[in-house]
Amino acid sequence: MSSALHAGLLALWSGGRWRGVLVEGPAGSGKSDLALRALDMGFRLVSDDRTLVWSSDGAAFGRAPEALAGLLEVRGVGVLRVPALAFCRIDLAVMSGTPERLPDPQVVILAGTPVRSLSLRLTDASAPHRMKEALCRLGAGPEESYQDGLPAPVAPTMGESAP
Repeated sequence: MSSALHAGLLALWSGGRWRGVLVEGPAGSGKSDLALRALDMGFRLVSDDRTLVWSSDGAAFGRAPEALAGLLEVRGVGVLRVPALAFCRIDLAVMSGTPERLPDPQVVILAGTPVRSLSLRLTDASAPHRMKEALCRLGAGPEESYQDGLPAPVAPTMGESAP
């Protein structure tokens, strides 16, 4: 059994398979705009605006409703036909919102299946890059802080100012 979500689904070939990113947000939040920019980065469209989601063998999958397959709405231009995948596994859910600087891992439940999630401002220029980085790092261990290899700052002594 599948459920319909107000969300788009994009896929990127990574690790020998198509890995999907479900993009959720209210109307006008930039879902289709993000999809358009992600297509320029090597992503493929699976669905725009509406996604049918189901679970199989412990993983969530998604596809476009038949009437919307291969169609992408480009605000101010119209509805375009673009190459699309029939379906893909969903490995990441991106929610429209304000991202935290260093967030703890988040999970959403899609068709009864836990899926890693994160918040992004969908209209940020870096949003497709952040989405790609998060998708490509799934399954990897927690990243060390980028500051871990730097020497510890020397505390100023009484009467000195910090560098």
